[in-house]
Formats: sequence, structure tokens, C-alpha cells
Amino acid sequence: MSHTNKHKDKLLARVRRLKGQIEAVERSLESDASCGEVLNLVASIRGAVTGLTGELIEDHIREHVSNPQTDPDQARAQGATELIDAIRTYLK
Repeated sequence: MSHTNKHKDKLLARVRRLKGQIEAVERSLESDASCGEVLNLVASIRGAVTGLTGELIEDHIREHVSNPQTDPDQARAQGATELIDAIRTYLK
């Protein structure tokens, strides 16, 4: 079973929140909201997409590369931990 199937409900909830945020941008543009308001909405979408991307990448590493909590190969587990930490830092 894929990690996206394991966490399907949680991932779908995040995607649905993103959909709502995108719809809020659409409504703001239709109602001639200020550019500052639209920019703030778009920035929040970017943050949400970045968070979702980070979660998917981390889960992918843990499922398909190495799960640091269960991998008996200490060097590989350490490498996976370092990669996950680097990705988290990069996506901030």
C-alpha cells in the first residue's frame, strides 16, 4: 500500500482546504478586492502547497528510501534523517 493511500483522508483534507483558498482568491478578484488582500490570499496558498509538498516528500522518503525509525542500516537511516531535515529547511 502506498503512503498516499495510508494518509489519504489527511491529504484530501489538505487539498480541499487548498481548493477553498483558491476559490477565495477567485471571489476576491471577482469582487474587486484590493491587490494586498489578493496577494495575502495567494501567499497563504503558496505556504499550504509548500507544506503539502514537504509532507509528501518526507512520506516518500520514509516509505520508499529509508525509514530512519525502522531501518537496521544505521548509515542509511542517518542519511534519510539528514535528507528529511534538509528538505524541511529548504521548503521553509
